Amino acid sequence: MKEINKNILKLAIPSILANITVPLVGMVDIAVAGHLDVETATMIGGIAIGSMLFDLLYWNFGFLRMGTGGLAAQAYGSGDRRECARILTRALSISLLISIVLIAIQWIFVKAAFLVVDCTPQVRELAERYFHIRIWAAPATLSLMALKGWFIGMQDSVSAMVADITVNGMNVLLSIVLALGLSVHGSQIVPAMGFDGVAAGTVSAQWTGLVVSALILLFKYRNGTLDALDAEDIKGLFRGGETRRFFSMNTDLFVRSACMIAIYIGFTVISARYGDLLLAVSSILMKLLLLFSYFTDGFAYAGEALTGKYIGARDSGMLRQTVKWTFIWSMSIAFIFILIYYFAGVPMLRVMTSDESVISAATDYIPWLLLMPIAGCAAFTWDGIYIGATASKGMRDSMLWAVAAFVVVWAAGILILNTTIGTASSQYGVLAMHVLMTAYFAHLLARTVYMTVKARRIIR
Repeated sequence: MKEINKNILKLAIPSILANITVPLVGMVDIAVAGHLDVETATMIGGIAIGSMLFDLLYWNFGFLRMGTGGLAAQAYGSGDRRECARILTRALSISLLISIVLIAIQWIFVKAAFLVVDCTPQVRELAERYFHIRIWAAPATLSLMALKGWFIGMQDSVSAMVADITVNGMNVLLSIVLALGLSVHGSQIVPAMGFDGVAAGTVSAQWTGLVVSALILLFKYRNGTLDALDAEDIKGLFRGGETRRFFSMNTDLFVRSACMIAIYIGFTVISARYGDLLLAVSSILMKLLLLFSYFTDGFAYAGEALTGKYIGARDSGMLRQTVKWTFIWSMSIAFIFILIYYFAGVPMLRVMTSDESVISAATDYIPWLLLMPIAGCAAFTWDGIYIGATASKGMRDSMLWAVAAFVVVWAAGILILNTTIGTASSQYGVLAMHVLMTAYFAHLLARTVYMTVKARRIIR
């Protein structure tokens, strides 16, 4: 017991420390936008839709982190450092190829996205500006996904932490400086870019993080791992059984990511139908809702690394202990966040925006924050364990059920609203948002139930 908890905490704590900085980026982006202009809701909506477009892109390629992490952990557990190096090289090569394509099709993607995304012209203009600046970070962003997964698979959450803190810390700093400008003794050192500075700060931060990660690879993994590669490994990078396994696993994870996108995009697009105010409310609620996930993910990453390691080493006893104690730690986080949301919900809203109309509207939905952590923490923890077990089909199927749950609950709730109060009611949008929150909770619950039922057979 002591050994497994020591291993879990050794991996989880650096990840949690890094993850703490992740929501700060989104909060600062929204906070900066929320103080740039009197049209607070429009500015926040521009950030929300612009960020959503990148989620639509990047979540499709989440396999670069998940697939790389699970395979690297199993290779590490079996003691095959040469395969560890091959996995990283393959993932980085794919990251570069994908990023080139994304930059090339950026205009087509934006036009296509706004065929289905419904928002005001003002929000759309801001979102497009945000997108066309931030897209130039694509090579760095996708490479960092692969590197983070690989570091975790190598049982090295400290290096992943250093990269994440670099990216997120620089993102916060540069977004503020570039958006608001910097003056020293009355002299303007950095001119204020306004809204565009938020996106430019993200681009600069991503490239800085990639440079730091490359230095870590050079000094920490050059000897004993990267130097195990030879010319034949490079030539055969996309041939052989392990490559087929990589792409088979990533196909499942791609479908899973598409399902997650469908839910997340659905949440944002539906919110946008009810005006800029409720779009701003939903954006802030989602940021607050994801706070607990960044703590839970620390233990999910630990579960991922150790599950893969013990499967690679064929140690079933330690594998069972990993699953048990990862859940104990994760569910403790859930109860802590229920208390945080209960006692500090409104003050957290005030940190996000100074617009009293947004704060007042968002306060009505705080009770939902109290319900989400239990189902959410369990779902995220199972994700980590399934990734370590490379059980990609189980992850795919759980998200297919989650999408079904989201759609059914949303459709049923709206049907009830339409037949009881009608769309002309002044309270329709407010109540529809409650239906949307119910649907989001249903998708988390569906994921948790499915993976819990299937865990014994799939992980074995």
